[in-house]
Parts: sequence; C-alpha cells; structure tokens
Amino acid sequence: MTTNYKVAVLVGSLRRDSLNLKLARALTALAPAGMEFDFVPLGDLPLYNPDLEDNDLPDVWWQFRERIAGADAVLFVTPEYNRSIPGALKNALDVGSRPMGKSVWGGKPAGIVSGSPGGMGGFGANHILRQSLVFLNMPAMQQPEAYVGGLGGLFDAEGNLAKPETRTFLQTFMTAFAAWVARHVDR
Repeated sequence: MTTNYKVAVLVGSLRRDSLNLKLARALTALAPAGMEFDFVPLGDLPLYNPDLEDNDLPDVWWQFRERIAGADAVLFVTPEYNRSIPGALKNALDVGSRPMGKSVWGGKPAGIVSGSPGGMGGFGANHILRQSLVFLNMPAMQQPEAYVGGLGGLFDAEGNLAKPETRTFLQTFMTAFAAWVARHVDR
C-alpha cells in the first residue's frame, strides 16, 4: 500500500488504564505501512444539545468535527456497557452527525473492534455500533469480525500483547482493514 491514509481512532472507554485503549494501541502498532493514526478523545465532548449549535458552539465540538472530517477512515475500539456502546461514544456519533446535513461521518470506511474482560468480547456493542454506522452512511468492514474477549489477560505489565495468537489475529484484522480503507477511499 503506497498511499497514506489518515485514520481517526475512537476508543469508547474513558478510563485512564483502559483495556480497550491498550487494545487500540496494539492494533495501530500492528497496522501495515501506509496508515497514520489520530487518537481522537471523546471524554471532553459536552453532551449533544441542538441549542448549542445556534448559540455557543463548544470549541471541542468544532475541533472534534474537524479531526473526523480530516480523516479518511475511522477505527472504533470499544467496550460493551449494558449490552450497548458507552455513552461517550454515542455522544461522539451525535456530535459528529450534526447539524443536520453536515455530518462528518458520511462515506468514511470504518472498522469495529470490541473488547471485554469477559468471554463474549463486546458482541452486543459491536452490533449496536454497526446499526448507527448504517444510518451515518459509513461502510463498516464485515470480515473479519473482531470480538476480543479476556482482555484482562492479553497484555503484559508494559501493555504489550502477551499472546502470539492474539497478535496474529489482530494483525490479520488490521491488514484487512487497510485493504477496506483503500477500497473505499477515492484518491
């Protein structure tokens, strides 16, 4: 892949020592050449309120929208909260999709990786997020699917992947994601 693609990385967990943040870092480290990653924070985005569009547009909304608009693709890495996506991630989708007709998401290819300490790997969050991406007109990579369970045991003390089979799977995912991005981005 000779073209460089800018990929916004959105991590649904806000926790400082987030396992999903570790997972996102591992994914980006395993990506093939030609991808540049921008970890876009979600925690400081005020809850979406249409009244703020007309009066006092928060600077962080504007900055968030600019960073997403400047990306060629989006990689979502998220835990599952109550069989859905975390509120901060849903809020980010809402902030980026407004005002009506000016969504920054449209047409951007997406990859979704969900992870949890449990065995199901965030299956529910992964599929709930896919529903929103359909409405936002974001082609989400279908295969390979990535539900990463047992996150608590996947990293060593330095935050590196401890299991070779996990490294191989995540590298396969990122190779497929790079091809997905190349297929959907007009250059």
